[in-house]
Amino acid sequence: MPLTPGTRLGPYEIVSPLGAGGMGEVYRAKDTRLGREVAIKVLPQHLSQNPEIRARFEREAKTVSGLNHPHICVLYDVGREADTDYLVMELIEGDTLAARLRRGPLPGPELLRLGTQIADALDRAHRAGVIHRDLKPANVMVTKSGAKLMDFGLSRVTGMTGTDSGSGRTMSALTQSPTVAQALTAEGSLLGTFQYMSPEQLEGREADARSDIWAFGCVLYEMATGRRAFEGRSQASLIAAILEREPPSVGEVPSGSVSQTAAAPPHGIERLIRNCLAKDPDERIQTSHDIKLQLQGIAEGAGFSSTSVTSAASVAAVAGRARGGGSRLPWLVAAAGVLLAAGVFAWSWPRLHAPAPSFRFRVSGVAGAVDTFWPRISPDGRFLLMEAVDSTGAVSAYVRPMDQIEAQPVPGTRGLQRAYWSPDGREIAFIADDKLQRVPVGGGSPTVICGASGGADLSWGAGGSILMDGQSQDSLRVVPAGGGELRPATRIDHKAGEIGSAWPCFLPDGKRFLFIGTLSDAGQTGHLRLGTLGSLDSKLIGPVDGRVEYAPGGWVLFMRGPALIAQKLDEGAGKLVGQPITLADRIRVGSSSGHYSISRTGLLAFSRDLGAGLSALRVADRSGAMRGDRIAVGALANPMPSPDGHRLLNLNYAGTSGTGEVHVLDLDRATDTRITFTGDAAALPVWSPDGRRIAYVTQASGQPQSLHVISADGLGAPDSIKLTNGMGANLRQWTPDGTRLLFNFTRRAWASPVEGVDRTAHVVGDSTQQMVACQLSPDGRWMAGGAVASGTTFQIFVQSLTGTPGRWQISAQGGQFPRWTQGGRELVYETPDGLIMAVDIDTRTGFQAGTPHRLFTLPTKSLSGILTSWGVDASGEHFYLIEPLRPVTEGSIEVVSGFDALVHRK
Repeated sequence: MPLTPGTRLGPYEIVSPLGAGGMGEVYRAKDTRLGREVAIKVLPQHLSQNPEIRARFEREAKTVSGLNHPHICVLYDVGREADTDYLVMELIEGDTLAARLRRGPLPGPELLRLGTQIADALDRAHRAGVIHRDLKPANVMVTKSGAKLMDFGLSRVTGMTGTDSGSGRTMSALTQSPTVAQALTAEGSLLGTFQYMSPEQLEGREADARSDIWAFGCVLYEMATGRRAFEGRSQASLIAAILEREPPSVGEVPSGSVSQTAAAPPHGIERLIRNCLAKDPDERIQTSHDIKLQLQGIAEGAGFSSTSVTSAASVAAVAGRARGGGSRLPWLVAAAGVLLAAGVFAWSWPRLHAPAPSFRFRVSGVAGAVDTFWPRISPDGRFLLMEAVDSTGAVSAYVRPMDQIEAQPVPGTRGLQRAYWSPDGREIAFIADDKLQRVPVGGGSPTVICGASGGADLSWGAGGSILMDGQSQDSLRVVPAGGGELRPATRIDHKAGEIGSAWPCFLPDGKRFLFIGTLSDAGQTGHLRLGTLGSLDSKLIGPVDGRVEYAPGGWVLFMRGPALIAQKLDEGAGKLVGQPITLADRIRVGSSSGHYSISRTGLLAFSRDLGAGLSALRVADRSGAMRGDRIAVGALANPMPSPDGHRLLNLNYAGTSGTGEVHVLDLDRATDTRITFTGDAAALPVWSPDGRRIAYVTQASGQPQSLHVISADGLGAPDSIKLTNGMGANLRQWTPDGTRLLFNFTRRAWASPVEGVDRTAHVVGDSTQQMVACQLSPDGRWMAGGAVASGTTFQIFVQSLTGTPGRWQISAQGGQFPRWTQGGRELVYETPDGLIMAVDIDTRTGFQAGTPHRLFTLPTKSLSGILTSWGVDASGEHFYLIEPLRPVTEGSIEVVSGFDALVHRK
């Protein structure tokens, strides 16, 4: 029942009602002992009767009463009169922030001033162990002196629904503001709270300080735009928006939704909001103190700092007190000036010499792309270059300004390998169609710099030269960015066991450069070297797992397994010094040997590898119809039936690097035997023709790639095969006679003897013709594989190995991963869009191929050249298909600022 004026609650006399909310009525009252006006909140009787709620109410009231801060509403007292529980608080004159925002977004200075005050208040509470749990504009008062944060810790929300033990009442009553009165329906009240609730709260997990940071990000967004970050027509759609979607950029508010005179949000506020609204609490800004510092930095950068105003007022106060002091006035003013200067110096000294705080945020992938990877920060840190794969398997470059959300495609880059920035950040250079090209990121046609057969990776130096690698056994080459002839830039140190040079990275002077002297064809293990343009000699620095990048302050970044490491480079001594520092783990690796980059401004970007997706292995007929139950579940790839069809070889892979452990399924007995124990380093397993042995590759980080042969029953230790010419092994098949292993190297087929002392590999077929994913026919007379006929699309070809030389194109719309069936009378293969095609083959009189015809669509396309999603038996009647149960999750791209602070904090 509402209280009437004159009612006494202890020493407090009710004056008039202020409003009502979910946690009770709020009144203006007079403290008869001290003669001051206060606000009194009366707890509803249905909550007062619950002993648990009353105990929590009193406990948290005592905690909050200790928060002494100019921007937190003061809690004076808590009491009980008869059956009425009440709180006594500071009476605040002003409007709520919610009421203020109904007039539109806040101007930049006001946004930053109030935002800093709210962040400071949150920081004070969090340090005291108090979590707000219901931060929203309705719980912030805007007064002449600034922001006042209300209701700390008094509206705990432990779940979305359900009953509170003992009361029988739903928790929805507790989600309404306990202080601010608003005429809301039950649904409106629920949405009003849910719009600021973090994903972890919606999922039923306990709120912590990072949940308040999420809510503060929502409040900041609303202050900047005049609209809520997340909205929905229903509770379900609102929750889905919070859990799954990102709010529009603060600069993309629809026309008419804000005041037409509102200025643009301050530069940098977008990034701060995004960092507060990371879905994963671990990826958010972790403290309110950091938010306050960033808001202060944004204000100072925009010229909104109030420090000088405050200081001037202090000087005026000193001078005013000195009036009438005669000759003392100049001395007092001078003393005030000295004190002011000393104060400013003391305030600024730690900021001038301490590293800037770092922040991090995630970047969404390119819309519609199958995968987004290879993040490259522009030298000035203003743009992020990425690569994306479309549904046809084609790769293109995309550029995203750091202050925008969407990435835009770079015209003319379809089919590129990897892209790199020019020193001024206006162009990118890349290799496609065996040509080194450059193109402006703002639009324009690519310009060919030179031919680049076999090249993939490069570095564009400040002096106008481009370093480029070649095939795996080439040295680095250099060419002017304006075009010209490629010239050698390094000399291979064969005495040190190196077979080539790769992964160039210019130092800031544009003359010296780091690169890798490779020890295997894999290109992921080798020696870090320091070279100089104009000399073929280089200085050996030490062993590394893969490519390196030079970072500001003389640091070198490199991979150690899946971890990104930083270590100081002593350029004079030519060695790495000090302790290595781990910057991030679970970095995506593979043929690119680490997806990371850093700008000269200290902005770091990398792509996480979050692991493989869950899938099932099924048997299908030639129409693609599944037969029987799942025969295996896991992160599966490379299913390959044994020659007799009774067993199935497959790879349980560990992540996107394409390695894992080899397993054999007995299809008759439904048993699964693990064959390898390499620490998830095995790849590309194949059967011997008699089904008694299995060959596979190991690609352990920091170790040379090597071949191994093991018994198919898993008994005994594997035999390691070291190729005498030092080449790696992209293993494809055991030759039909069982004497050699077939693999790809430099886009050609090679074979190495399985037995004997001499394991030297030799080219199979025409060495002038490129061929990948090679497969020999059962009689050994023909070899099928993929090759580029024109442009960038791979087609299936067959090459004659005996008799009259010849080469025939089999596919018409692209193809990969050919397999011989029906005793060599058929080829089946996968198209770029995931179709399984079949072609009749007649070799009785020469070679004749029929017209490709469609069999079925794969449940999931093959992930890469070393992770295939299907296999077929020798008859061509039984297909073994990987059926996704959970999609493969590629690690999202993350951006981290403040490299100097990052390495010093570590």
